[in-house]
Amino acid sequence: MNAPIAESAVTRRHPPLDSDAFDALLARLTSEFADSAAHYDRTAEFPHANLARLHEFDLLSLTVPASLGGAGASLPQALKAVRAVARGEPSTALVLVMQYLFHHRLQGNPYWPVELRERVARDAVRDGALINSLRVEPELGTPARGGLPSTIAKRSADGWIIDGSKLYSTGSPGLTWLAVWARSDETPPRVGVWLVRRDTPGVRVGSEWNHLGMRATGSHELVFDNVFVPSAHAVDVHLPGEAGAGLDALGLAWMSVLLSAVYDGVARAARDWFAQWAAGRTPGNLGVPLASLPAFQQTLGRIDALLFSNRALLDASAHGERVKLDEAPLVKYTVTNQAIEAVQLAIEASGNPGLSRDNPLERHYRDVLCARIHTPQNDSVLQGAGRAGFAAFVRA
Repeated sequence: MNAPIAESAVTRRHPPLDSDAFDALLARLTSEFADSAAHYDRTAEFPHANLARLHEFDLLSLTVPASLGGAGASLPQALKAVRAVARGEPSTALVLVMQYLFHHRLQGNPYWPVELRERVARDAVRDGALINSLRVEPELGTPARGGLPSTIAKRSADGWIIDGSKLYSTGSPGLTWLAVWARSDETPPRVGVWLVRRDTPGVRVGSEWNHLGMRATGSHELVFDNVFVPSAHAVDVHLPGEAGAGLDALGLAWMSVLLSAVYDGVARAARDWFAQWAAGRTPGNLGVPLASLPAFQQTLGRIDALLFSNRALLDASAHGERVKLDEAPLVKYTVTNQAIEAVQLAIEASGNPGLSRDNPLERHYRDVLCARIHTPQNDSVLQGAGRAGFAAFVRA
């Protein structure tokens, strides 16, 4: 076990979170990450260098409490960081979102041993150690639609042995900690989280992530083959139906805002490319830039209206820090669908140049479409909203 580090030994390497210097740092990182984004998309390499830069400025521990060496960032502050990173390289931003969500909730989880909670937090501060929840399975699919995991945790003499596999393990090449959703071999089984170090013998990559968009997230399948887990690492395990540390209203607000901000950032990068391209493109038969034409001006106006709506909704949701349980999915639905529409408008107006692999707009389009696969998905959001809307008019 890593030795604890005293709070006094922690050196802050970033400016205060609400300062002009912090904004300037984020703008610099946006530009830097944008320069290498095409490389990561083309090669599907994991952006280790980007994450090292974020750790250099303590941005991987932004939502770790100040008492443990982090910045104790609020949701608006986390949103600011995610927006900046996503506008440069969204796969890096998605890994960052998972880190922020986990650490925002970790220290308030009463089911984890305090020592283990603090160890994970201090690992993030000192080493930039990443953590993520692994829940999706080949047979089950997303657990948001119900069902029990096939991944099994079996009792051993001094701990547990885990066998199974998890799909879409975002960040897997860079993770230190894996929060693995599994069920015990008991009767009746208990279900919950077993905390596994990524370097534990028996953890290996199965099928590799090879998707249309968000190609650098390293969301590989991870296979667990006779993986030993210490007893204390069964951190949040309960009988089905018992209370656990699931997402509360505040947790849902954080997830909805930060996840949506990734794809809003993609749309803003697409908007910037389109505006620059139209301003610089002067067809010979016109003799004036495309940006001077009413049709292109209206297109950019429509894009900016969508992104204005996104910004207003994200800021309002973040600063309130509370969205009603039945409203949080609507933030994700609205922002991500408007982000997709904004990029589609740029594609339609730019034509072949927009779809050329020589330009970034087609990459932004592939990336922004990935918003649709994240839980909650559109059908679930709309059905839930409709059910809630009808509830007041349905007789008991």
